[in-house]
Amino acid sequence: MVLSRHVPHTARNGTDVPAECAGLDCAAPGSWNQSLREVSGAVVVAGLVQLGLGVSGVGGWIAQRCGPMVLAPSLSIIGLSAYKEAAHFCSASWGVALLLVLLAVLFSQHLGSCRLPLCTWTRAKGISVETSIPALRMFSVLLPLCCAWIVWGILSHLRVHWDLLGPATWQLPAANGSLRSPWLQVPYPGERGWPSLSSRALGVGVAMGITSSMNSMGCYLLCPRALRAPALPWHACNRGLCMEGLGSLLAGALGGVSGTASSVPNACTNSLTQASSRHSVQVSAWACVFLGMSPRLAELLTAIPLAIHGGVLCVTYTVAVGTGISYFQYANIDSGRNIFIVGFTMFMALLVPRWLGAAPGYVATGWICLDLFLLSVLTVPVFLTGLLSFFLENTVSGERTPPPPPHCQAPSFKSLSAPGA
Repeated sequence: MVLSRHVPHTARNGTDVPAECAGLDCAAPGSWNQSLREVSGAVVVAGLVQLGLGVSGVGGWIAQRCGPMVLAPSLSIIGLSAYKEAAHFCSASWGVALLLVLLAVLFSQHLGSCRLPLCTWTRAKGISVETSIPALRMFSVLLPLCCAWIVWGILSHLRVHWDLLGPATWQLPAANGSLRSPWLQVPYPGERGWPSLSSRALGVGVAMGITSSMNSMGCYLLCPRALRAPALPWHACNRGLCMEGLGSLLAGALGGVSGTASSVPNACTNSLTQASSRHSVQVSAWACVFLGMSPRLAELLTAIPLAIHGGVLCVTYTVAVGTGISYFQYANIDSGRNIFIVGFTMFMALLVPRWLGAAPGYVATGWICLDLFLLSVLTVPVFLTGLLSFFLENTVSGERTPPPPPHCQAPSFKSLSAPGA
């Protein structure tokens, strides 16, 4: 994040980890606390942008005009743009990461049709009813994650040399020890100071709101395709953006450093588990609320090794790439117009962020707010792909590809548990 600035202190092991400053210096500009307040201000601005896009109906209007030539490169670049982060996380321990990937592929693909009986009872004389569910497919991400985490713990306890498994290993540092964190702490607005709305927060916040909204729109269009369900209506997309905006506003008011947006890994997990039930989303939401009010339990998330995070990214983001490629069947890919749109948008979406990342000084308008906005949006491949493909699809002359036909209704969570489903 451009706005954040770390104040390091030396930990017991000699490494520098960020720590919060204390005292009157925290109120000074450039201090750690001021930087956090500035990031929270950017989150508030992002929430206002998301809320504005949802209330005005812009999100639904864009979703209605996204044909295969917009969805195919956009969804594909969502998965391809995450390969650096996935490789960086997996480098902590390639052995553990590959174990998670192999187990996820085994459970979701090879053993996806394996059904485990839950119970058997007799409905009438001589007639028994057996209930079974595809448990391995439904937990094809959770079970490999737990298994890889257990293996990591065993190898760490046995003091295995990590050079045998990967070139390097490190975990997310915990700022506070588990003995210092309380079991229950209800956050309230203004606990760590109110968000600071500076010019830098304004520029980055607008960019965060636009890019997160585009990422959420991609998830809204990816989920129905992955679950073979009808496409979402435009008003549902607008409602989703509105709720994400309200969540970002609440997160910024509580001092959070990240807003609310749809998660690409979660959307891709639906394709692996095929659990098309809202109950899973509701349960995960309540779990997040519970963990947010219990700092000591939330620290369990920081104990997850980075190699496991990398393995999950390798499994989930591949679904986004495959889903984007599947949209090419609805387009005339032999057309020179369509070939140019796909190739140009995807190539430029990977080229421009690489160029600006190496030479950010080229973006210098003299207004720090505008400079941060341009750097933030032009270094996000998803934004560039969506913008260029939407512009070229609706402006370049030629035969436009109609939207893909709606898919058949996916089986519900209950139907997955029925015998013979």
